[in-house]
Amino acid sequence: MSEPKPTPIEINLHQKSHELEIAFDEGSRFHFSSEFLRVHSPSAEVRGHAPGEETLQVGKENVNIKTLEPVGNYAVKIVFTDGHDSGIFSWDLFYEYGQNQDKMWQDYLQKLKDAGHDRQLN
Repeated sequence: MSEPKPTPIEINLHQKSHELEIAFDEGSRFHFSSEFLRVHSPSAEVRGHAPGEETLQVGKENVNIKTLEPVGNYAVKIVFTDGHDSGIFSWDLFYEYGQNQDKMWQDYLQKLKDAGHDRQLN
Protein backbone atom coordinates (compact mmCIF):
# COMPACT_ATOMS: atom_id res chain seq x y z
CA MET A 1 0.00 0.00 0.00
CA SER A 2 1.29 3.48 -0.81
CA GLU A 3 1.94 6.12 1.82
CA PRO A 4 -0.81 8.73 2.19
CA LYS A 5 0.10 11.98 0.47
CA PRO A 6 0.37 15.14 2.59
CA THR A 7 -2.81 17.19 2.69
CA PRO A 8 -3.10 20.93 3.34
CA ILE A 9 -4.53 21.84 6.71
CA GLU A 10 -4.12 25.60 6.35
CA ILE A 11 -4.00 27.93 3.35
CA ASN A 12 -3.45 31.66 3.78
CA LEU A 13 -3.25 34.30 1.08
CA HIS A 14 -1.15 37.28 2.17
CA GLN A 15 -2.06 40.11 -0.21
CA LYS A 16 0.49 42.63 1.12
CA SER A 17 3.49 40.31 0.82
CA HIS A 18 2.09 38.68 -2.35
CA GLU A 19 2.52 35.23 -0.77
CA LEU A 20 0.50 32.07 -0.49
CA GLU A 21 1.24 30.08 2.67
CA ILE A 22 0.30 26.41 2.87
CA ALA A 23 0.69 24.12 5.90
CA PHE A 24 0.48 20.35 5.43
CA ASP A 25 -0.71 17.71 7.87
CA GLU A 26 2.76 16.12 8.15
CA GLY A 27 4.23 19.38 9.50
CA SER A 28 5.61 21.14 6.41
CA ARG A 29 4.80 24.79 5.83
CA PHE A 30 5.64 26.53 2.56
CA HIS A 31 5.54 30.18 1.46
CA PHE A 32 5.17 30.78 -2.27
CA SER A 33 5.50 34.19 -3.88
CA SER A 34 2.81 35.08 -6.38
CA GLU A 35 5.53 35.46 -8.99
CA PHE A 36 6.86 31.95 -8.31
CA LEU A 37 3.40 30.41 -8.70
CA ARG A 38 2.62 32.47 -11.81
CA VAL A 39 5.82 31.54 -13.65
CA HIS A 40 5.44 27.88 -12.63
CA SER A 41 1.73 27.62 -13.42
CA PRO A 42 0.77 24.09 -14.46
CA SER A 43 -1.22 25.53 -17.37
CA ALA A 44 -0.58 24.63 -21.00
CA GLU A 45 0.15 28.33 -21.60
CA VAL A 46 3.25 28.00 -19.41
CA ARG A 47 4.19 24.32 -19.64
CA GLY A 48 3.13 23.68 -23.22
CA HIS A 49 1.53 20.44 -24.33
CA ALA A 50 4.74 18.41 -24.43
CA PRO A 51 8.31 18.56 -23.11
CA GLY A 52 10.27 21.32 -24.80
CA GLU A 53 7.18 23.47 -25.44
CA GLU A 54 7.51 25.50 -22.23
CA THR A 55 7.14 29.28 -22.51
CA LEU A 56 9.46 31.42 -20.37
CA GLN A 57 7.30 33.80 -18.38
CA VAL A 58 8.74 37.32 -18.21
CA GLY A 59 7.47 40.52 -16.61
CA LYS A 60 5.66 38.74 -13.77
CA GLU A 61 7.61 40.38 -10.92
CA ASN A 62 4.66 42.42 -9.63
CA VAL A 63 1.81 40.00 -10.29
CA ASN A 64 -0.38 39.14 -7.33
CA ILE A 65 -3.00 36.51 -6.61
CA LYS A 66 -6.49 37.89 -7.04
CA THR A 67 -8.50 34.88 -5.87
CA LEU A 68 -8.26 31.18 -5.05
CA GLU A 69 -11.08 28.97 -6.28
CA PRO A 70 -11.49 25.43 -4.90
CA VAL A 71 -11.42 22.56 -7.40
CA GLY A 72 -13.01 19.57 -5.72
CA ASN A 73 -11.11 18.36 -2.67
CA TYR A 74 -7.76 18.12 -4.41
CA ALA A 75 -6.75 21.51 -5.83
CA VAL A 76 -7.28 25.23 -6.31
CA LYS A 77 -7.45 27.39 -9.38
CA ILE A 78 -5.46 30.58 -8.91
CA VAL A 79 -6.63 33.75 -10.61
CA PHE A 80 -3.71 36.17 -10.98
CA THR A 81 -3.91 39.95 -11.34
CA ASP A 82 -2.49 39.72 -14.89
CA GLY A 83 -5.59 37.74 -15.92
CA HIS A 84 -3.96 34.30 -15.99
CA ASP A 85 -6.40 31.75 -14.57
CA SER A 86 -5.96 28.46 -16.39
CA GLY A 87 -3.64 26.59 -14.02
CA ILE A 88 -5.02 24.02 -11.58
CA PHE A 89 -2.69 23.63 -8.60
CA SER A 90 -3.22 20.26 -6.90
CA TRP A 91 -2.18 19.60 -3.29
CA ASP A 92 0.47 17.19 -4.60
CA LEU A 93 1.84 19.89 -6.89
CA PHE A 94 2.03 22.44 -4.06
CA TYR A 95 3.88 19.89 -1.94
CA GLU A 96 6.28 19.06 -4.78
CA TYR A 97 6.86 22.77 -5.42
CA GLY A 98 7.50 23.33 -1.73
CA GLN A 99 10.10 20.57 -1.64
CA ASN A 100 11.86 21.90 -4.75
CA GLN A 101 11.17 25.63 -4.55
CA ASP A 102 14.75 26.87 -4.14
CA LYS A 103 16.08 24.92 -7.12
CA MET A 104 13.07 25.79 -9.27
CA TRP A 105 13.50 29.50 -8.48
CA GLN A 106 17.23 29.49 -9.23
CA ASP A 107 16.58 27.63 -12.51
CA TYR A 108 13.98 30.23 -13.46
CA LEU A 109 16.32 33.14 -12.67
CA GLN A 110 19.04 31.50 -14.77
CA LYS A 111 16.65 31.04 -17.70
CA LEU A 112 15.70 34.72 -17.49
CA LYS A 113 19.36 35.71 -17.45
CA ASP A 114 20.19 33.40 -20.36
CA ALA A 115 17.33 34.96 -22.34
CA GLY A 116 18.60 38.48 -21.58
CA HIS A 117 15.74 39.53 -19.31
CA ASP A 118 16.13 41.54 -16.13
CA ARG A 119 13.53 41.34 -13.39
CA GLN A 120 11.93 44.75 -12.86
CA LEU A 121 10.70 45.06 -9.28
CA ASN A 122 8.48 48.00 -8.32
